[in-house]
Amino acid sequence: MGVAVVGFGWMGRVHTQSYARVVHHYPDLGVRPELVVVADEVPGRAEAAAAQYGFASAALDWRAAVADPRVEAVSVTAPNFLHREIGEAVAAAGKHLWIEKPVGLSEADAVAVRDAVAAAGVRSAVGFNYRWAPAVQAARQMLTEGAVGEVESIRVRLLSDYAADPSGALSWRYSRERGGAGVLGDLASHGVDLARYLVGDLAAVVADTAVFIPQRAVPSGATSGHQRVELGADTAVGDVENEDAVTALLRFTSGARGVLEASRVAVGEQNSYGFEVAGTRGALRWDFRRMGELSVSSSALAGGGTAYQDAPTQTLFVGPGAGDYAAFQPGAATSMSYDDLKVVEAARFLRSAADPSLAPDLGPATLDDAVASAAALDAMSRSVDSGAWERLS
Repeated sequence: MGVAVVGFGWMGRVHTQSYARVVHHYPDLGVRPELVVVADEVPGRAEAAAAQYGFASAALDWRAAVADPRVEAVSVTAPNFLHREIGEAVAAAGKHLWIEKPVGLSEADAVAVRDAVAAAGVRSAVGFNYRWAPAVQAARQMLTEGAVGEVESIRVRLLSDYAADPSGALSWRYSRERGGAGVLGDLASHGVDLARYLVGDLAAVVADTAVFIPQRAVPSGATSGHQRVELGADTAVGDVENEDAVTALLRFTSGARGVLEASRVAVGEQNSYGFEVAGTRGALRWDFRRMGELSVSSSALAGGGTAYQDAPTQTLFVGPGAGDYAAFQPGAATSMSYDDLKVVEAARFLRSAADPSLAPDLGPATLDDAVASAAALDAMSRSVDSGAWERLS
């Protein structure tokens, strides 16, 4: 299956490496990706990527990649404001779409891409990669089986320091027009997806946001990742237009409650992502930085299965029986990585593209998931303006 990658910053590299590795971990996948075109508007970047990773060709314009008859599937790893235009074009060209979250700047953008994909009859995948951690998969199975009873609450955190340095360049991420709602789309979108994946659909939210670093240095050229600018007396600065941090309360259709916190300026927090789920008979806890561990508190661990107060806690090291762990390691407690989760995502995307009859639980997160996440993020933004709970349809 010929593939193209549109946008070659850090995430474009991750997608490319996932395509290169996927057949090593999934030899029975039934489809082999072929790197056909890489496109990036920064002069020289696509050519360098093609030389390093073996793409057959490079392009400055993403339209050339989408139109190439050799291409059957496209990874869209361009900035948020381009997601809708490129995503719709990929679908209109009859090609399968693997697109990074948050899929545009709003629910309307995500809906437009979803509808375009549905009309074209192609397959989609969205980059909600944290749900593929084997410990998260184990937690979902335990919750489905009622291991902690009825879920009462979930607390989700996504705290990072990638924007904590005031010398961080004023890239597209800090523009409302190009980056949308800032940390909501960048990190809170993952939090909403994890909450939905584990507990179910959201009914209403109330939120508070803040901008803690109101101005940043203007870069002299194109940026990649979270680049810094040398600050000086004559350094030009510009306003940060979107959110650095968000805290939200969640209500689920099941009656469960939740708390979601996300920050891109959390000094001392390097990818502090995770969740805590509390139920009537126990609790589950997961920390991305200890990806292969799942903390379990359960009255059943007390021996008689009746101890609710002072219920013991144990740490489970996930192994080949959890999620896609066996595709990477032969025994429990051997660490997996962020990049491994994207390989899992690539496998699910390619498998679904090759087999339209594939059961949904074997496929990737889809644009329906992206729309649900975007709806919650838009409701959080409305809540900040209204100061009230906002319902989700």
